[in-house]
Amino acid sequence: MTHTYPHTPHHGASHGDHGHHGDHGHQVLRRAPASAPGSGSGTGSDSQTEILDLDAEVLAEHIAAITSWLPVEAAPREIVDLGCGTGAGTFALLDRFPEAHVTAVDSSAEHLHRLREKARAGGVQERVRTVQADLDAADWPHLGTPGLVWASASMHHMADPGHALRTVHDVLAPGGLFAVVELAGLPRFLPENAPGNRPGLEDRGHAATEHFHAEHVPHRGADWGPMLTAAGFTLEGERTIAVNIEGSRTERSRTEGSRTEAIGRYALAALQRVRSAAAEALSPEDLTALDQLLDTTGPHSILRRTDLMVRTERTVWAARRAN
Repeated sequence: MTHTYPHTPHHGASHGDHGHHGDHGHQVLRRAPASAPGSGSGTGSDSQTEILDLDAEVLAEHIAAITSWLPVEAAPREIVDLGCGTGAGTFALLDRFPEAHVTAVDSSAEHLHRLREKARAGGVQERVRTVQADLDAADWPHLGTPGLVWASASMHHMADPGHALRTVHDVLAPGGLFAVVELAGLPRFLPENAPGNRPGLEDRGHAATEHFHAEHVPHRGADWGPMLTAAGFTLEGERTIAVNIEGSRTERSRTEGSRTEAIGRYALAALQRVRSAAAEALSPEDLTALDQLLDTTGPHSILRRTDLMVRTERTVWAARRAN
């Protein structure tokens, strides 16, 4: 799933989680603006790759929960991941359907390269095919006849979502399922009373990005149910999953320290994008406080905080092509 920042998508159309998340996954990704000076993190495609990998790591449990919920009639053998980014959905789907092969589609050659590296490291390279494509193009590449198409944090980046939905409908095998996953806005990481010198800074920063999103990603936050029905699908289910992860919580074999570190890096990367999109709309006091959080060498660095959490929601729509 992917998800979705101002803006880091991951898909295979011309947009750019996202993934995400942020915003993440699948086409020619729209490049995120440069990070704040002194942030200690890369910019451009390097930082997009990092945030997509962090999104996959931190939200792995929630991605797995969505794949488990999907109302598939039979385990699919062919799956397409539209706007795959660096593979958060791809690998969750390979785990969920161990007999399946996934065609991972994205516009970013770098993201696809990273996905192939992870596939080799996980010993599943024979089950993954990557396709670089712009899904805003009139003609899509041949994607086979999949029983499941997955699009996480990518559909809202499409220039013409109706065309994309109709194309997916035609690509799917009869009776096949289309899963659209979207984040409900950007993740929050700080407590409401933080930072101490500018309480509520994060909410104000997110509010200031709304103009950016309205201009660049007008379909963000859309209700995909009616659009799926209009494209010929039968809507089989809709579910919203709340994400509320404490930085100190352990998960599986991860140590408490590594989990907290991953959330800190995730928060840093996401807030860098908030700054890029919202800088002109923030007050000088808010901008100063935000830059203090993003200064990884300073005493107020977000990486030094022990009270971080990941709070967001993901909604999934499951739609079937008639037999």
